[in-house]
Amino acid sequence: MPVANSRVEKDSLGQLELSADVLYGINTHRSLANFPLSGRSITTWPDFIYAFATVKQATALANLEIGCLTAEQADAISAACEEIKIGKHDAHLVVDMLEGSGGTSTNMNMNEVIANIAAKSAGRALSDYSFVHPNDHVNLGQSTNDVVPTAMKLAAYRAMAEPLHNLRKLAVALSTKCEEYKSIFRLGRTCLQDAQPMTLGQAFGGYEAVVQRHADHLDAIRQQLLTVPLGATAIGTGFGSQPGYKAAVFRHLSSLFNTKVHPTSNAFDGMQNMDTCARLSGELRNTANTLWKIANDLIILSSGPNGGINEITLPSVQAGSSIMPGKVNPVIPIAVCQVALAITGNDTAIAMGCQQGLLEINHFELLVCDRLLDSIRLLGGAADIFARRCIDGILANEDVSREHLLASSALATALVPALGYAQVSSIVREALAEERPFLDVVVEQGLLTKDEIMGIVQRSAHGDSV
Repeated sequence: MPVANSRVEKDSLGQLELSADVLYGINTHRSLANFPLSGRSITTWPDFIYAFATVKQATALANLEIGCLTAEQADAISAACEEIKIGKHDAHLVVDMLEGSGGTSTNMNMNEVIANIAAKSAGRALSDYSFVHPNDHVNLGQSTNDVVPTAMKLAAYRAMAEPLHNLRKLAVALSTKCEEYKSIFRLGRTCLQDAQPMTLGQAFGGYEAVVQRHADHLDAIRQQLLTVPLGATAIGTGFGSQPGYKAAVFRHLSSLFNTKVHPTSNAFDGMQNMDTCARLSGELRNTANTLWKIANDLIILSSGPNGGINEITLPSVQAGSSIMPGKVNPVIPIAVCQVALAITGNDTAIAMGCQQGLLEINHFELLVCDRLLDSIRLLGGAADIFARRCIDGILANEDVSREHLLASSALATALVPALGYAQVSSIVREALAEERPFLDVVVEQGLLTKDEIMGIVQRSAHGDSV
């Protein structure tokens, strides 16, 4: 007999006692014992829950349309899904993100919660599935194998809105600095050695261009996530769904998701392969690594202030040391670099998960979903703080930049057309031997005035002929 404050459910493996007030059922309960792994439930990712509930809602409406559910059943399922989408029942969506059932535990957790919400709203006892059954009604025409990859792709599509927005904001911030510092000359460097004159604005213009390009690539891959295998059921045949279901479910899914969602052109391909997720992950990694490169540049250029380059000053957002008074560290660029490391690790896990599909399905989809959504969240956050807490507040130290440029033999290349290679080489050797600025030697020998040299530098830095 069940103890007080509990109820009993049965399945093919036997019966179990569940707490009287939980909305999940026996399948979910078994998963809690089987997969106590990450400590993070599927509600870690609200976009995944939203997409999953939307898929269940679309299937109910499709099954109503083709006469496989009554209006009362479809309305009850749809209403439950609306509540789940806004997070009202997160406490009952408890399966671990790294559950090892190929997504079945996750799918059944959703099915059971929807069925019990429907029972409760109809005045029935929890676990009374005579009105709406988790398998017979909520899961009608579906398999875990087509529902989970559909939900995870739509979740990633939805989640990508924020990083794309933040990357474009970052590009605007970099463009602003490009314009602000277009006339500040600095010493360009290759292999961390003096190279050629350029402007600080040109450096920021390069950063803007690459960030914008990554945003465009990510947006293009994002659109591919709208092609999903829903309707393929267990292995791609569509077996278990009724005539007219697939067309109806995509109409309702597109309407609910407020964008056109497409079925895969080959259902077996859609079930077997996760290359779109791998492609998105790879581009997230590429983008993060580009932000890492920019962040490292800013760390180097702001180094000092007395023992480093000190050509820019980053915003002071917090104290840099618990023991060294007044020290300020480049904490935002460092955080951006750490994000890139984490996303690179995620991409490795995703690549391995995607390549491990066996025969008709890939049973590592929850790992891929978890790591992909983590990378999306990390990149969005990094792009946001990089723009707001760092790029917007950067100040150019113009005098330091000018001093570094004028003291360097990097001016030599710009003067070759005016003075000739041999003469410029001789001046460089003389300046190095005497440990004097190259510019001083040129002016002292009466070859050019300082204003003439700067005019040449300005024209060459902007790509004009000397």
